[in-house]
Amino acid sequence: MPTNFTAGPVRVRVPATSANLGPGFDALGLALGLYDDVAAEVSSGGVRVTVTGQGAGELPDDDRHLVVRAMRAAFDVLGAHPAGLSVECVNRIPQARGLGSSSAAIVAGVLLARALVTDGEQRLDDSDALRLAAEIEGHPDNVAPCLLGGFTLAWSESTGAQAVSLPVAEGVRPTVFVPAERGFTATARAALPATVPHGDAAFTAGRAALLVHALTADPTLLLPATADRLHQDYRAAGMPGTSSLVSGLRLAGVAAVVSGAGPTVLAFDEPPAGFPVGTDWQIWQLPIDVSGARVARGRLGHAERDPVAAGRKS
Repeated sequence: MPTNFTAGPVRVRVPATSANLGPGFDALGLALGLYDDVAAEVSSGGVRVTVTGQGAGELPDDDRHLVVRAMRAAFDVLGAHPAGLSVECVNRIPQARGLGSSSAAIVAGVLLARALVTDGEQRLDDSDALRLAAEIEGHPDNVAPCLLGGFTLAWSESTGAQAVSLPVAEGVRPTVFVPAERGFTATARAALPATVPHGDAAFTAGRAALLVHALTADPTLLLPATADRLHQDYRAAGMPGTSSLVSGLRLAGVAAVVSGAGPTVLAFDEPPAGFPVGTDWQIWQLPIDVSGARVARGRLGHAERDPVAAGRKS
């Protein structure tokens, strides 16, 4: 049966995410109110990608772009083969900082491809979209909150990734500290040992369970709940500024963690007045995104094309 494509463009807004949240390595994630807007439509031939904002002039403008690669993967699942694609990206999520820029691109690509196929949602439902996005990314901890919004718990079965989203308790006020330097997930993962002591694994499992309770019911427990012995200490030597800021915030009573693979720091509250953050960090207060990725018909409007980071307060 031939594939029918929708007429005209579709667009998607995808949120930034923070994964791990301390002890929840490769499992826990949080969607944040900082967004990339991406639009795409089927063209008569070739691939053209334009990028505004974060990554402009650096990211590829052809089939190598991660949004296009994710679209191609989804089109393969759908058995669809468009003659060409035109993609417009307005990026506000910093690249390679631990705020889920790659997951946002992957989720955007999967959802755009699905929306461009007339019966795409029937042939690739939300569960399928999550599994495909996690397969492309390699782990589900960022793609899950990007797709679902809120605070997510993700895991993998033999059939692929699965996730649930839970509401976050009132009083949780995420603040991110974003440095100028970049970090890369592959480098951060290479710093991890093949095995960890049983006591450290048991400690971290208990804190991960406590974190679910703290984020959904009792934020007063966030400081002990975000303690980790599984990955952050092993990565500290490669991110000394990040490690120092996390330690300083925690000593000041703020529940702070490395955001994803870093080097951004995520705190679950504002630092106390007079805390010496230094000048090397951009500090943004971000709301929790509760909706996840949102798809609509039509081109990007004036508001979506504004590259200023919507949703953040500095």
